[in-house]
Parts: sequence; structure tokens; C-alpha cells
Amino acid sequence: MEDSCIKAFHELKSKRNVNAVIYRLSDNLDAVIPDFKGNLTHDELLKALPATETRFVVYDLVFATADGTRENKIVLISWCPESAKVEQRVAHSTTRNTVRNLLDGVQVYVQATVLSDVEYDELVSRTS
Repeated sequence: MEDSCIKAFHELKSKRNVNAVIYRLSDNLDAVIPDFKGNLTHDELLKALPATETRFVVYDLVFATADGTRENKIVLISWCPESAKVEQRVAHSTTRNTVRNLLDGVQVYVQATVLSDVEYDELVSRTS
């Protein structure tokens, strides 16, 4: 995992002005590299997930608790759609634990293969 990936994660974690960081595998599938860093609505995040490629996404999920309190949780999404090439799915699976261990401070971890796994309500339900 490139240093720039860790730096982007720390920028999100420090609550500056970034709420999403998307990482992808390099073309030769031997490294995790940054793909996007910035602010996305939840709908934009869903649209940013390619149907045939894997991604790792760190997302600052903002939601209201049952009592109306606003909360934030840092979510790591392992996006691995069934339609991704087998080589890419294998490489993604192999690097998943490394990514998870390097991104210290992730509060919720989600493995997703279809968009319904990362719908807003689904992510919020996983925070408790």
C-alpha cells in the first residue's frame, strides 16, 4: 500500500474536508493505490463503485442515532463485485487484511459484492 494511501486516510480521519477515499489495485495488481479523494454524497459514492472492478473505500458515514444524536463512523468497504475478473478478485482478497490492518481507526468493516450491501440504511445498521 502506497504512503499516499495512508496519508489520504489520515486526512479523512482528522475530519478536514474529505469524507471519502477510494483505493484501487494497480494495473499489475501488486499494490493498492489512491483512486479518488474528496467529498461525495452517498449516492455519488454508490455511482463511483465500478460494476466490474474491485475497490477499497474509506467513508466517513454521518447518521442520526435513535435518539436523534448526530454520529460519524469511519467505514471501510471492501468492494468486490462478482463480475470483476478472477485475477482482480483474488488480488483484492489477498490484500484485504493488509489494508484493514494499515488503516488504524476504521470503526466499521463491510464486505460488499452488490450495491445493496452499501446502501445508506445498510451501512447505518452495521454501526451498532
